[in-house]
Amino acid sequence: MVHDSGWNGPHGDGPYAGPPHAGAPQPPPPGWGGGGWMPPHPPPPKPGVIPLAPLSLGDILDGSMSTVGRYWKQLFGIAVLMYGGALLVTLAALGIAYSATSDSLDKVVDAAQYDDSLDSDVVAPLVIAFVLVFLVAVLAMVVANAAIMAACPAVLQEAVLGRRTTLGAVWRRAWARVPAVIGAMLLPWLVAMLVMGIFMVSYVALIVSLVSDDASGAWAVLGFLLLLACIPVAVWVWVLFSLAPAAVVFESQRPVAALRRSARLVKGSWWRIFGITMLAWVIAMIAGYIVQMPLTIIGMMSSMPGMADMGPEPGVGEVLTAMAGYLVFIMLGSMISQIIAATFPPLVTGLLYVDQRIRRENLAPALAEAAAAPH
Repeated sequence: MVHDSGWNGPHGDGPYAGPPHAGAPQPPPPGWGGGGWMPPHPPPPKPGVIPLAPLSLGDILDGSMSTVGRYWKQLFGIAVLMYGGALLVTLAALGIAYSATSDSLDKVVDAAQYDDSLDSDVVAPLVIAFVLVFLVAVLAMVVANAAIMAACPAVLQEAVLGRRTTLGAVWRRAWARVPAVIGAMLLPWLVAMLVMGIFMVSYVALIVSLVSDDASGAWAVLGFLLLLACIPVAVWVWVLFSLAPAAVVFESQRPVAALRRSARLVKGSWWRIFGITMLAWVIAMIAGYIVQMPLTIIGMMSSMPGMADMGPEPGVGEVLTAMAGYLVFIMLGSMISQIIAATFPPLVTGLLYVDQRIRRENLAPALAEAAAAPH
């Protein structure tokens, strides 16, 4: 059994095991409220990255950025590990597929060069290999994203309490919850894929209708209208279940229970959670762009001398050698941007989960007690 540092307790009896049993706050004694004299309230305790009180927008953003600053080794380490592993798995699958279908690929290249016809026995292995590589790549990315989505709440468990942690501890906690995170996010991911599928089908139908001038334009318009109808539903579902990964990690919930938990916590605060989540994505995209742009410029400048020295008819190897620096910096910038986009929004979502628990279930006293307890 994985120990979760006092958040949920080894037997599910910690502050995040469910709604705390503490009673509602008691009214002040006579003469202390209702127009009488009241001393200034002390600020709420802040053992970690957030104050243990209902959070404002500034508290959530500041807490997320502070978590990145204090625990960047754990967050970025797991992100690099998972995305690097997904890339290696995809490249291995691509290499296996190429070795198994190299003869068919050569025939396709020769047929394209000499306008020869191709048999289905030649094309079918290539199609099957492409589909299998695509499925392996999608599965690898799903596992990588789920691991990062589980790692962010695992880090927040310690960040809110002001405790230190290690990459190994975060990895063990997050990896144990990856299957449950995948199960909890399966429905939102399927809804997103459905919307993207409708968009792609309607887009292709529109292009075909413009090129061939046939009646398929009506199908494109129908697909576009269907897309407009599905987008609000997809956004509503995504926000409604956005707190499910946090419930999976914080409370060790199963997928269906986590979805229900998220829906209960989001109820009545949908627009607030939607707005803060969208703001987090905008900040992540801007930060990724700020990081990627200088690296792109450096890559272009590093490739200019090699491009200038090439002959009038350079070969493929010469072009790749000259552009090696550019490609390296582009890949580095893309990876950093992806890591920022994969970690900052889940941290914001995790703090939204904590905020909803504080507002609805008076969780702050239990967190303060857990923060004061010896680690």
